[in-house]
Amino acid sequence: METNEKLREQIFEIIKNQLRDNEPPETKSTYNRLIRKGFDDMQIRQMIGQCLAVELFDVMKFRKPYNNARYIKNLLALPKEPFD
Repeated sequence: METNEKLREQIFEIIKNQLRDNEPPETKSTYNRLIRKGFDDMQIRQMIGQCLAVELFDVMKFRKPYNNARYIKNLLALPKEPFD
């Protein structure tokens, strides 16, 4: 299995847990909003995954603390791709 595939699976697992636990609640509200806009489950999980990947990249590459405020800001802006 490729490293990228393992990382993708881990990101999807985090999203699954966020949706199940409603933590942060913006993940679930974003998911529901995008469903209402006509996106399918996989599209939404990929979009949320992009937001999560931005945060994980900064944590791992630059050793910055996880930025929950930016994560939520990027979730609320979906389907626009995260820029921060």
